[in-house]
Amino acid sequence: MSLAVRSRMPLSRMSLLACALALDLAGPARADTAQRPEVVAAARQLQQQVIDWRRDFHQHPELSNREERTAKVVADELRKMGLQPKTGIAHHGVVAVIKGGKPGPRIALRADMDALPVAERTGLPFASKATAQFRGETVGVMHACGHDAHTGILLGVAKALVAMRDTLPGEVMLVFQPAEEGPPADEDGGASMMLAQGLFDGFRPDAVFGLHVFSSVPAGQIAVRGGPLMAASDRFSIKVIGRQTHGSRPWGGIDPIVAAADLVGTAQTIVSRRTDLAKLPAVVTFGAIKGGIRYNIIPDDVELIGTIRTFDEGMREKIFADLRNVSEHVAAAHGARVEAKVPDSEGNPVTINDPALTAKMLPSLQAVVGADNVFEPPLQMGSEDFSLYGQKAPAMFFFVGSTTPGIDPATAPGNHSPEFLLDEKSLDVGLRALLQVSLDYLHGGAG
Repeated sequence: MSLAVRSRMPLSRMSLLACALALDLAGPARADTAQRPEVVAAARQLQQQVIDWRRDFHQHPELSNREERTAKVVADELRKMGLQPKTGIAHHGVVAVIKGGKPGPRIALRADMDALPVAERTGLPFASKATAQFRGETVGVMHACGHDAHTGILLGVAKALVAMRDTLPGEVMLVFQPAEEGPPADEDGGASMMLAQGLFDGFRPDAVFGLHVFSSVPAGQIAVRGGPLMAASDRFSIKVIGRQTHGSRPWGGIDPIVAAADLVGTAQTIVSRRTDLAKLPAVVTFGAIKGGIRYNIIPDDVELIGTIRTFDEGMREKIFADLRNVSEHVAAAHGARVEAKVPDSEGNPVTINDPALTAKMLPSLQAVVGADNVFEPPLQMGSEDFSLYGQKAPAMFFFVGSTTPGIDPATAPGNHSPEFLLDEKSLDVGLRALLQVSLDYLHGGAG
């Protein structure tokens, strides 16, 4: 998940109105919600174990749809807890259910397990040295987005819940998901595949919770907002097709490199000049350009791939059409042609936090870090396939700060950076927050 720079923002008048309406729907919020003593005890007992799990996953990262070792470690740990995990869901997904000793609601907790094709430059003693094949190239592999933390945190929550399951009301589904970053272009995977394979068949959750560590939020703080939170995400691929010729005789062929360069520049006007940004934000980004092999040969073609981020379905479809139009006509102006797949696969929808659920559980988050350390972030241009779970049940997704206090989070290396550095204090905050939210909901909610 790629992330935009975030800043701490006070709640706007409209946000306050939305929260008030949501609180009214959820029932009166308890201002005196306290951190549960069992959460404090579990966090103290499991703190080092969660750190150890996270460091192990960090040192052994695996790309999307390749999470074999990670899935095995997760399944083995769940078995040690006395659970019976199901494996092989959506290739390497692991799912287990904790059945409480008392009747109550059902919830699902999700953590993602995959890493990124990024060569680590943190200098950590447990830094990744792993490599893998990605798009035909040998690349470094790193947990540059923090999924190692998410996996370690959910294992910790699982262990805490298992220890108290005799008195636990309801049931908890643990979802360890592969391929959140997106499966390879020719494969299926991630949340959509888990749901298609029947993840919630026979277990319809009343609520789904998830979290993400964020570099642009200081460690010790939590960011959450009701309603739209993260953008829809779509991938595109464009092949610019020219005609190969010697570099000394460009007139002897059709140069796809020059056409591609013109296309990239012109495509920026789709957002800056054709999209109503007064309505909602949008982004068109080119992430890779591949073409040519030798300094003095103009190649036959150039491949461009990238992403589109939107919050409105009408804007989303219009940007698709505009990008196809720009691609075709700019290429034609150079005598080239294009094969444009916009989008080239089914993307992720907007991540929407159920307003009533978010308002109801807000005191639970505040109990963990204090009300002053829970704030509403602006809309995020990053995306999450957690959004698909939110289409099946009320959902809440929140951000846990991961940058060491004293370091400016606006300039700290961001998620997806080879220098992304997680303050391990975020592991403790994430564990306590997810456990508090789970227990408060199962025992009747914070409201």
